[in-house]
Formats: sequence, C-alpha cells, structure tokens
Amino acid sequence: MNIEELIAKGGPVIWILLAYSSIGLAIVLERYFLFMRLHRLPKTWLSNLSQLLERMDRQTQIAELKGPEARIIQAMVQADSEGVKDLQGVGSRLRDEEVQRMTFGLRTLSILGNTAPLLGLLGTITGMIKAFMVIEQAGGKVDAQALAGGIWEAMITTGVGLAVAIPLLLLLHFLEGIVERRALSMTRCIALLLERRCSTFNQQEEPQTPHWENITDGV
Repeated sequence: MNIEELIAKGGPVIWILLAYSSIGLAIVLERYFLFMRLHRLPKTWLSNLSQLLERMDRQTQIAELKGPEARIIQAMVQADSEGVKDLQGVGSRLRDEEVQRMTFGLRTLSILGNTAPLLGLLGTITGMIKAFMVIEQAGGKVDAQALAGGIWEAMITTGVGLAVAIPLLLLLHFLEGIVERRALSMTRCIALLLERRCSTFNQQEEPQTPHWENITDGV
C-alpha cells in the first residue's frame, strides 16, 4: 500500500495527523539548528569568572563573548558597574529569560505528541462506527468486503497516531535535555561569577562574638 492509498483509507483524521507531523518536524528542526548555533562560553573563562568583577578591564574582556551565558555575564557586569547590589537577582532573571527563549515551541510540540494518539483513537472510533452502520444496513447479513472500509480506517488511524506521537515525544525529551543542560551551565556561570563576591560579603557581615568578660566587668 502506498501513501495515497493509506491516506484514502484512513479518512480525514489522517490529514490532521499528517499536519501534526509536519508542524512537529518543523519545530524540531528549527529548535535543533537554533541550539547548534548558540555559542558556548570558552572553558578557559570558567576558571577566571570568580575574579572577573575585580578586574578594571572586565567590560572590554567580555565584549566579544556570545551566547546565553555570555549575555548573562555581560548584563551582571554592567549592573555591577552601575552599582546594583542584587547581582544574583539580575543573573536569575536573565537566566529565566534565556531559558524561556530556548523553550519556545516545545510546549506546542508536547501538545502535538500527546494528542496524536487521541486523534488516532478518534479515527478508530469513527471507523468502527462506519463498520457497525454497514452491519445495520445489511440487516445482520455481514459482508466482509463491506466492513473492510471501516475496519481499515479504524486500524490505520491508530497506527498513524502512534507513529506520529512516539517520535515527537522522543524528540521533545531530547530538546528538553539540551535546554536543561544549558540552564545548568548558566546557573554555574552565575555562581562562579559571584563566588568571591559572596564570600567577601559573608566575611564582612559575620557577627562578632561578644566578650562576656568585658560586659560583666562593670557588674
């Protein structure tokens, strides 16, 4: 059986499932090539991030960096130069924005993958309804050839629905894994950038232990 016969026997649900597969494939390819074009922070920078905020030439050093991690670092350095104290909040906000930008379209892909089997089940039900209508019209005298159309539609739509849903869900989890790894990378860059700044702040804010001897001398 060729594609044309499959579509003809599957009924209108097959056209919807074919549209599902086309839209899902377009989203997967667009997101994949986008992720491949995203620049990564050079590994040599990771060991120097903790000292970056103390350097006088920090803005010129990071000006040519590209990618989500680089944009977060550049924004945090700019905020530090402007006297912003909550650099952690700046980094977290920008990380969320970058993650939201990377996950664009993945929700649609999830909807397509999860509803494709339901559409296949809908086609199965409509096919069985046609089969039983043929039985009713025949007055109980069942003709196997007359039932074949409804049974074909019932079986084909179920198979096509699963054939569309399984690859879409697998590709969705693959893309979500890429986003999760980049989110962890951005979180790591934020932590490394603020590592020395936070330790210095904690040392300054460490409460002094009271000298009870001095307090009780005057009693």
